[in-house]
Amino acid sequence: LIAAHVVGTEACYIYLRDEYHGCRAILENELELLKADPPFPLPLIELRRGAGAYICGEESAMIESIEGKRGEPRMRPPYIAQIGLFGRPTLEHNFETLYWVRDIVERGPSWFSGFGRNGRKGLRSYSVSGRVREPGVKLAPAGISLKELVDEFCGGMLPGHELYAYLPGGASGGILPASLADVPLDFDTLQPHGCFIGSAAVIVLSQHDRARDAALNMMRFFEHESCGQCTPCRVGTGKAARLMTAEKWDHTTLEDLNQVMIDASICGLGQAAPNPVRCVQKYFPDEV
Repeated sequence: LIAAHVVGTEACYIYLRDEYHGCRAILENELELLKADPPFPLPLIELRRGAGAYICGEESAMIESIEGKRGEPRMRPPYIAQIGLFGRPTLEHNFETLYWVRDIVERGPSWFSGFGRNGRKGLRSYSVSGRVREPGVKLAPAGISLKELVDEFCGGMLPGHELYAYLPGGASGGILPASLADVPLDFDTLQPHGCFIGSAAVIVLSQHDRARDAALNMMRFFEHESCGQCTPCRVGTGKAARLMTAEKWDHTTLEDLNQVMIDASICGLGQAAPNPVRCVQKYFPDEV
């Protein structure tokens, strides 16, 4: 509501994946309470359910879905800030970004910037899964390293498991070896290593896992979740997944596919799909 007031919004849409039944019930109840006793005149507020498509996390595909169309990314320009939802200028943010606005307004920017490590400022939610004692969503300082996150917030590694590799930013964020566990988890620090923080969905692998298996799993996921609109992503992800099942990878063909997907895909799904593959080739060559 603060963001809506600042930009003069006439309508707000909350887009939620259909799988989050519990969250939807909470939001529906809270919205009814808000509308029953509004603190000020409210804009139109609607809760829209997605159909579970991963691609609808892309900003323009989400708008297409809200409009009742197939969830496919739009060509840019125009950008959604110019022509967005129903042809109107649109401000679109991740829920976590807007979550902090109220606290920062109440307590001041210095309060929020007082958190953080390794030169970064603020807090963020890390969704940690894999071979750790205490997986889950962890509210931790921005810029924390994987080693610090696991040791301080996740109770360390599971018994019998040692850190081997990790995915710092979900399916498309790449894969890094244990030797880079001290790299701060942030955009500019991960980029030189071919990775990015993305949604901060951190997956921890041990010596009982193989990075190539994780990369193949991610590529199959992208093949399944591709909207199919553009050929480089639709065909490239499937072709790459088939090549990755070989005991020895055809690195030349894989790299050709990677570059085509990066250069010619319409949206970030196809452009980022090669990240795990390239990381395995770079950091885990003995596996492939």
